[in-house]
Amino acid sequence: MTLYVVDSSVAVKWYVPEAHSDSAASLLDESNELVAPDLLAAEFGNALWKKCRRGELSDSEVRSIVEAFQAVPLQIYSSLTLLEAAVEIALRTARTVYDCLYVALALAFNSTLVTADSRLLEGLRESGLAVCAQHVGQLSG
Repeated sequence: MTLYVVDSSVAVKWYVPEAHSDSAASLLDESNELVAPDLLAAEFGNALWKKCRRGELSDSEVRSIVEAFQAVPLQIYSSLTLLEAAVEIALRTARTVYDCLYVALALAFNSTLVTADSRLLEGLRESGLAVCAQHVGQLSG
């Protein structure tokens, strides 16, 4: 079983057709174990809300997606336990603490963060932490 840390940019692609949605969906294979900090739920919900406000999703679609998301076998970890490491990573990479919570979790599990956030990946590359993250488009899907 392969363990992956997923962020909201990937989770949204499970339900909304976007670039790399097929690759993101490949993570849902039962041979993968998915983990995320508890921040994921708020970021995921906010991304859906934004899409609804822009007219990309209806209210009922958002509600259905939220219900489906809650059924994903995803292990959630407290941001509080990741905070110290996330702040250190944020200081090193000049990326937000929000983003660095995902990085901290990937480092804690010696696993890979899968994201569609190119700016985060660039910050990780520049700081030497790119080894713990991968663009969702690099997955085979």
